[in-house]
Amino acid sequence: QIADQLRAQIVSEQLAPGQKLPSERELMETYDTARATIRQALRVLLAEGLVESRRGVGVFVRQRGPVRRLAADRFARRHREAGKAALTYEAESQGRTVRQELLELAEVPAPETVAVRLDIDEDKPVFVRRRRMFIDETPMQLADSYFPLEIAQGRIREENSGPGGVYARIEDAGHTLTRFTEELSFRMPTPDEARALHLGSGVPVIDLIRIAYAGDHPVEVFTAVMAGDKHIFQYEFPAT
Repeated sequence: QIADQLRAQIVSEQLAPGQKLPSERELMETYDTARATIRQALRVLLAEGLVESRRGVGVFVRQRGPVRRLAADRFARRHREAGKAALTYEAESQGRTVRQELLELAEVPAPETVAVRLDIDEDKPVFVRRRRMFIDETPMQLADSYFPLEIAQGRIREENSGPGGVYARIEDAGHTLTRFTEELSFRMPTPDEARALHLGSGVPVIDLIRIAYAGDHPVEVFTAVMAGDKHIFQYEFPAT
């Protein structure tokens, strides 16, 4: 019965997406019942996917459904020419909003995983843009973009890389992007990742590594840790 009442409040958005539920003690007082009963009701809502538990913080109404990542289309040049970076295009086409929290702009030694993909010596300096990306004010991914220093010029080094994002700036500099490769793998998050992405207990993350090429030359390595319950990757392949 308590689960039914809380469910009704969630469905009607009396309890809005992202809103924190009252504490167990507050629910005990509201419904005049024992803690075990409240916990059982919350377990029902967790199992239904209506709420998510954040360790040490509380229980929250789950945000809107996953964003759909359109693998075959999101890096199309027409989106950059229209001033839309890939994630902005995908989110806005689904009625969502995007913002980023800039964490770092810096020259750093290339990590091994980056160096091998850029075909440079490990620890050679590269430029990195570190961000935390939000959709509908929900943290979705921790994203790092690594560039060879000769590519990381102008607005690529600035907080706002301009219309169309860094790929548009790379092409503005005369490096025409020709292809992208992506690798996806899955694992459980570290405690820091779980906190940064507001992940509930048991939610995995997606490790994504993408390489952008201009001709045969890699010009960026992008690594992301993505909330596993907030993304759907959609692929289309020719049947030839």
